[in-house]
Amino acid sequence: MNAETAISAAALPFAVPTSRWDDSVAGTLSPAELLLYRSNLLGSDLTVTNFGGGNTSAKLTETDPLTGEAVEVLWVKGSGGDIGSMKLDGFATLYQHKLLGLEQHYGGPDDDDKMVGYLPHCTFNLNGRAASIDTPLHSLLPFAHVDHVHPDAIIALAASSGGEAATREIWGGKIGWLGWKRPGYTLGVMLRDYVAAHPGVEGVMLAGHGIICWADSAKACYEHTVQLIADAANYLNAKLAGGPAFGGRAVAPHPDRAAIAADLMPRLRGCMTGVRRKLGHFSDDAEALEFVGSVDFARLAALGTSCPDHFLRTKIAPLTLDPARLQDDAYLAEQIAAYRAMYAAYYERCKRPNSPPMRDANPVVVLVPGVGRITFATDKTTARLAGEFYGNAINVMRGAEAIGDYIALDEQEAFDIEYWLLEEAKLQRMPAPKPMVGRIALVTGGAGGIGAATAARFLREGACVVLADRDAAAAEEVRAGFARQFGADVVRAVACDVTDEAQVKAAFDFAAREFGGLDVLVANAGIASSAPIEQTTVELWDRNFDVLAQGYFLTAKHAWPLLKRMKDQGGSSVVFIGSKNAVAAAAGASAYASAKAAANHLARCLALEGAPEGIRVNVVNPDAVIRGSKIWDGDWRKERAASNKVDAGEELEAHYRNRSMLKRDVVPEDIAEAAYWLGSDLSAKSTGNMINVDAGNVQAFTR
Repeated sequence: MNAETAISAAALPFAVPTSRWDDSVAGTLSPAELLLYRSNLLGSDLTVTNFGGGNTSAKLTETDPLTGEAVEVLWVKGSGGDIGSMKLDGFATLYQHKLLGLEQHYGGPDDDDKMVGYLPHCTFNLNGRAASIDTPLHSLLPFAHVDHVHPDAIIALAASSGGEAATREIWGGKIGWLGWKRPGYTLGVMLRDYVAAHPGVEGVMLAGHGIICWADSAKACYEHTVQLIADAANYLNAKLAGGPAFGGRAVAPHPDRAAIAADLMPRLRGCMTGVRRKLGHFSDDAEALEFVGSVDFARLAALGTSCPDHFLRTKIAPLTLDPARLQDDAYLAEQIAAYRAMYAAYYERCKRPNSPPMRDANPVVVLVPGVGRITFATDKTTARLAGEFYGNAINVMRGAEAIGDYIALDEQEAFDIEYWLLEEAKLQRMPAPKPMVGRIALVTGGAGGIGAATAARFLREGACVVLADRDAAAAEEVRAGFARQFGADVVRAVACDVTDEAQVKAAFDFAAREFGGLDVLVANAGIASSAPIEQTTVELWDRNFDVLAQGYFLTAKHAWPLLKRMKDQGGSSVVFIGSKNAVAAAAGASAYASAKAAANHLARCLALEGAPEGIRVNVVNPDAVIRGSKIWDGDWRKERAASNKVDAGEELEAHYRNRSMLKRDVVPEDIAEAAYWLGSDLSAKSTGNMINVDAGNVQAFTR
C-alpha cells in the first residue's frame, strides 16, 4: 500500500453493520443454542464488538437437577470469554431468583467487589464457568434477552462531550444515557432504576463504556443491536463527511516505514528490561497512519483511551517518538526510561492501601509519525490485540471529535480498573507461562525434517518461530500446519536462500518486523554430496561451501545485530546444526565434510566474539538422520549407499544403526531436542560446545 492509498483508505467512514441472521439455521436450534448463535454472530463481526468484548444473555427455563422443578436460569457470557468464538460451555448459568435475592447483601457502591463473591453461590447445575463482573447488568434487567456491546461507533458517542446530545438526536429518547460508572453491581442497580424510571426506553448508552439493549426474542435482540450500531455509524459518517479528521495531515507516511519498523523494533525491545521479554507487533494500516500523522496527534495521544476494554490492553497512555531521532539509541533508551518513570509516578499517585504491587512499567503502545503503530506484550497474541484495540481507540477519537471533545478515562478511574483486585485475582489464576514465551527463534532450512522438528520443539515451549527456507511453498505448507497446531500468531514463513545475502538480510528484517527481534538462531539449512576427490568438481566444492560455510556465516552475520540487543535481558543463542563428518573424516565426502568442519570452527570463533555481547554459540552434530530428512531423499542416499556398498533402502538404515555404539536410529526430533536445549536458558552457561547426537561414534568424540 502506498502512502496516498493509505490516507484515502483512512478517510473511509465507520463500517455500517447489517443483519446476518439466518432463519434456516436459527430454526433448528434450542433456546440455549439460539443464544450462542446470536452471540457468535455479534462477536465475529468486528463492526459490532471488539475481540473478547461485549456480553450477551438470555433468561431460559430449565429443570432444576435437584428438585425437578422448572426454574428461570440466566445464561450469560462467562468471565474472560469471546462471544465470537465461544461455545455453549463459555456461558455461566445462574439461578435468576438467587441473583435477584443478592440485593439484600448490597449496601452501596463500596460493596461492588463483595457482591462478585456471591455470584458463585447462584450457580446452576454445578457449572464451573465463572460469571463476569457484568452479570448484574443482565440479571437486574427484567428482559428475556440482553446484549451489551461496545463497537467503535457506539464508544465514539459514549466518549464524547457531545455524546449525550447526539444520542438524543439519533434516537429521539428511545435510547437513554447513564453517566460513567465502573462495571459492577452498582452499575446494574443504576441501570435497572433508570429503565424503571423511563418506561419505553429500548436501550441505554453507558458513558465511556458502550450500549446495552434488549428484546423479547433472540432474533429481535440481535437485530436491535445491529440496527443501533448502524444508526450510530451512519450519524458519525455524516458528521465526518465535511472535512479531514484529527485536524488534517501534519506528517506524511514514510515510503520506507516497514524498513524503519524492522530497524526500530529490536532496539526498543532491547530497552524494555523486565521479568519477561517482549514481543512486538507492527501496524501501518490507514487508521494508524492518519492518526500519527495528524495535527491533533500529540494532544489526543496524551489522553489515553476511554473504554475499559481498550484501556486494559493499552495502558494509561502510549509512548510517542520523534521520527527524526529513531537512529539515536540514547534517545530511545531515555524515552523508555522516561515512560517507566511516568508510569511509576502514576502508580504512586493513584494507588490504594490494598492495591497490588506495580506491574510492568514498560509501554505497550508506541506511536511514530510517518511510520505507524508498534505494540509490545509478553506474547504475540496480546501484542497484536493491543494494537487492534488501540486501532479501535483511534476510531473512537475520530468519531468523538466529530461531535465534541474526546473524553478519556479519568486517571483514578483508569487506575482502579487496571489494579482492580478482581482483575488481579484473575491474573493470579492464570497458569505459569511456558519457558520460551517471549522468545523469537529463526530456523533456516525450516521446511526440512530437522528444521521443522526443531521449530516444533520451540513452538511447544511457547516461542515464536520464523521458518526460513529457499522452498517458499514447502515453508508455507509447514507454517500452515504449525498455525493449526499452535496458533497463527506464533509462526511465520519466509523465502530465504542462505547463499544470497540480500535474502538473508531480508529474512531477519522480516523477523524483526513480525515479532520484534531475535533471541535464537538455528542455522540448519544444508545440502549433502558424496564423491571421490577425483570426481569432486570445483562447482560441487563451491556449492557445499556456499551453503554450509558461507550460508552459516551470512545467517550469523545478519542475526548478530538483533541478538546483541538482548544482552541486558539474559542474552541470546546461536545453534549450528553441524555433522559428525565435521569432526570425523569421511572418505568420498571431502567437500561436504570440509564445509561442515569450517562451519563448526566458525561457531567456535563466534563463541569467542559473542560472549561479551551475551551471545552463546554452540553446535549440534547429527549423524545419519535418514528418516524425515530431505537431504536423504535424493542423490546423497544413493551416494552413501554406494560408498558403503549396501542397498539404498532399509539396508542403508540398518548399516548406520548398527555402526553406532548404541545401535539406535537418530531421527529429526533427537536433533531438535539438543537444539532446543542449547537455544534455551537450560544451557545458559554453555557456549563454544559441540553436542553429538549420533547414537555414539568414537571417531566423533570431541575430547
